[in-house]
Amino acid sequence: MSTLGWIHTIFGLVALLAGSAVLATRKGTRGHRTLGYLYLTSMLGLNGTALCIYNLFGHFGPFHWLAASSLLTLLAGMVPVFTRRPRGRWLERHAIFLAISYIGLVAAAASEIVTRIPGLEASFGAAVGLTSALVIGVGMVLLARTLGRSMRRMPAHWQKGVD
Repeated sequence: MSTLGWIHTIFGLVALLAGSAVLATRKGTRGHRTLGYLYLTSMLGLNGTALCIYNLFGHFGPFHWLAASSLLTLLAGMVPVFTRRPRGRWLERHAIFLAISYIGLVAAAASEIVTRIPGLEASFGAAVGLTSALVIGVGMVLLARTLGRSMRRMPAHWQKGVD
């Protein structure tokens, strides 16, 4: 693996660990914010390095588009935090977009692992597609089931949309 590949992998592992910790911690605390910024930074590094890796297709390909969409998801999740907009809904948007970001990260990691299984080289596209669809489907169901509970665990003044 190249140096860039190793850096990409390390960013990915840090993002997976930080994202898991963010989901497990009480929301709105200093620890949550610190872990959140670690997740954000590692995701920026992960996607930045992904945009520089061309050895799979030799040109800008589908995984580059996914990295770009991941960057947009991060942006959609962080802009509401910085602007506190839309008023009364910014926290929900932050939670939804960053949860989607993490679901995408887990789908990408699972797909990477599955494609390393001997014998699946010939069905690379199907392995990536099916694994990603499964992880994203399960992730979205879990998000729908847990978002309300997670939002209720926020500090009371944030729940009411007061800044």
